Amino acid sequence: MSGTPKPAPKRGDDESDHLLALPEDATEVAIENAPVRRHVHAGLTVEGYSRAAMQSYWRIPELKIGFDFGLQPWAFMATQTWCLSHTHIDHVAALPVYVSRRRLMHMPVPTIYLPESTIDDVRAMLAIFQRLDRGRLPCELVPVAPEQEYDLSREHVLTTYQTYHTIPSVGYIVWDRRKKLKDEYQNLNGEQIRDLRYQGIEVSREVRVPLVAYLGDSNPRGLDACEANYQAKILIMEITFIAKNHRREKIHKFGHIHLDDVIERAERFQNELIVASHLSTRYHDDQIRRMVDKRLPASLRDRLLLWL
Repeated sequence: MSGTPKPAPKRGDDESDHLLALPEDATEVAIENAPVRRHVHAGLTVEGYSRAAMQSYWRIPELKIGFDFGLQPWAFMATQTWCLSHTHIDHVAALPVYVSRRRLMHMPVPTIYLPESTIDDVRAMLAIFQRLDRGRLPCELVPVAPEQEYDLSREHVLTTYQTYHTIPSVGYIVWDRRKKLKDEYQNLNGEQIRDLRYQGIEVSREVRVPLVAYLGDSNPRGLDACEANYQAKILIMEITFIAKNHRREKIHKFGHIHLDDVIERAERFQNELIVASHLSTRYHDDQIRRMVDKRLPASLRDRLLLWL
């Protein structure tokens, strides 16, 4: 290369100023490392992203809970309680990242629910990352099986149910629970109710309402395994395949759901919002919208949200 080399700019030169200067209104740095879509329904915010074989991750900030670790958006780090449906890499890959970030930020140890048959392997995975990273990965791993429940708070309880995928998997329901006066005491005044309580008589009963159902990856047997899936205010479910030429028996064998499975069950869905996610990358977004719009029953049209 010929010619005289240009001297490096000194501090104060225009080029140096351009490299070092920040905008005058810069007050914070926004870090976006993963796509996040948001939808608010009835006071609950659904956040996350899911596409088959790529990544799945969700959270409901008002309930202080998240589902799966396909990636870990920076903002999701503040959520302390997580539910892992299964250990396919597009659902678990970011688990060490999440735990590490919380440790680096001196946050409390997170609680992670996961299928009981996977806990030893997940512990081993975290141990390997600890050795590679030379940094601790503190977390509380809670092994779960179907038909169990766990207190999240005074108002909310978590239950599990069986799902059907190619590896061990579970689904989760978050319930709102309240105390309600028993019917036989409805006509009593405050003093009478107080006197009964002083006598040790239980005057109230617990009422539960399913708020959020998370299916994870499963064939339709998992959807049918828990009636609360059809009753929850918000259902987050997979609909991986939608084209008619994709054979359902093969799809079910590999633990997934076809649009036809949803159509057959259209009258069972009582949900206010159905989040249809985990769509196959074989389809373009426009294809998905056209095919679903053409075939979706009217009863679901205003409640099913394609998460694209």
